[in-house]
Amino acid sequence: MGSASPRDHLMKLLEPVVGAEGLDLEDITVTQAGKRRLLRVIVDRDGGVSLDDVADVSQAVSTALDDDDAMGQAAYTLEVSSPGVDRPLTEPRHWRRAAKRLVKAELTDGTVLEGRILAADEGGIDLDVAGAARRLDYEHLTRGRVQVEFRRFDDVDGDEG
Repeated sequence: MGSASPRDHLMKLLEPVVGAEGLDLEDITVTQAGKRRLLRVIVDRDGGVSLDDVADVSQAVSTALDDDDAMGQAAYTLEVSSPGVDRPLTEPRHWRRAAKRLVKAELTDGTVLEGRILAADEGGIDLDVAGAARRLDYEHLTRGRVQVEFRRFDDVDGDEG
């Protein structure tokens, strides 16, 4: 009997399937929903995920699950979606995809900074904190969260008036 968990098996099975559709597999959860199980597959990519992308990857994931019998014979519901705004920013690609967004960044020393991501690369992020640019390497970041804004930064192009 292998030591891999059912979630690990699903991740290994579905990562190449999702990747073939040009998306990143962010997370998988399996929860009980009444008599059925709910398999939630979270996907993302630079530029976001369209409804057509979700439909395409749903079909590919469904086929892979049927071919592998990974979910067994019991009924389940497959839900494919993109991450919500409350998803923690933990990987360089998460920070890159949040460029221009207002975030709270938690540092390894316990400090929490709030600012707008100016840029993100493989080494870290440039964060505008109260008008001053600050470079934060990923090794000093534990995670971040996008802050909900009712008026986004890129909406302020002088359209008052």
